[in-house]
Amino acid sequence: MRNFRIERPDEALRPLLQQKIDNLTKPKGSLGQLERIAVRVGMIQQTLTPELHAPQNLLFAADHGIVDEGISLSPKEITWQQTLHFVRSGGTGIGFLCRQHGFRLKVIDAGVDFDFPAGCGIIDRKIRKGTSNYLHGAAMTAEELDRCLDVGAEMVDRAVEEGSNILSFGEMGITNTSSSSIWMHFFTGISLAECIGAGSGLDDEGIRRKYEVLRQAVARYAGAGSPADLIRWFGGFEMAMAVGGMLRAAERKIAILVDGFIMSACILAASKLHPEVLDYALFGHVGDEQGHRRLLEAMHAEPILHLGLRLGEGSGAVCAYPIVESAVRMLDEMDTFQAMQITKYF
Repeated sequence: MRNFRIERPDEALRPLLQQKIDNLTKPKGSLGQLERIAVRVGMIQQTLTPELHAPQNLLFAADHGIVDEGISLSPKEITWQQTLHFVRSGGTGIGFLCRQHGFRLKVIDAGVDFDFPAGCGIIDRKIRKGTSNYLHGAAMTAEELDRCLDVGAEMVDRAVEEGSNILSFGEMGITNTSSSSIWMHFFTGISLAECIGAGSGLDDEGIRRKYEVLRQAVARYAGAGSPADLIRWFGGFEMAMAVGGMLRAAERKIAILVDGFIMSACILAASKLHPEVLDYALFGHVGDEQGHRRLLEAMHAEPILHLGLRLGEGSGAVCAYPIVESAVRMLDEMDTFQAMQITKYF
């Protein structure tokens, strides 16, 4: 497996960032979470004057073998149809949000069960046409996991070469909330039932069936129990690529905007390989999928938004970007008490 060398930010800068924030022309702490976001971005970039450049949303798409068990309200073909929609029209959810907030959207075929036409705008990194059904064995091989991590890292390297210093990650893959629930269960110790939600809109009976299938899959797990083994056994190709991308972003000291339940599960998985990755994460939102709030709590993460989102695709992360930008502008553009000769007040 690829070895990522992730360094924690130098803590010597933290008190200097806080001192700068506390001396801006405002009551101490009065800009709330903006102040905490500013410290995080300053620590990631290791500067008192951080900047944000050329944001990108890397959207990985793939199919899952577990879809054959009928645990999703949405049919499997939605994966390829929506993946093609991302590049053929600007009218998707993530499309208008990327336009609004100045993100470049890249769509990567990690393993969709469809032959996309050449030159359609999708980046072809297909591992194969969907993972295996993890009810009966591992979703992917160790070699396929390695390839996914490498592709995720490759996509980050390309973004950095294009000038990006903040990235969000998105996904498309019917039943990937199921993989996320299982990862959450294994990596946090929270009961499986508390990790499973409605996904794309299951009713109570559908959720019960989903739980029973996933319970059986967990009970039949016969792997080594290591984080890497759990990632390959239950993950999707798109999720494993996101894990690789997040680890490479942290290795290159790039801020990571984390989206909803699925991408939160991906950075949780990444943190089990390299805990330092969490120092580079900004959590865009807490969504409506059951378990997402508990997952964030397990990582001691503070979400920026709570808008009831459950679209995925990177949408919540991109929505949160203007708040991050405001935090950076606060550090860079607000006056200090000393410069303006104003008496410091509290």
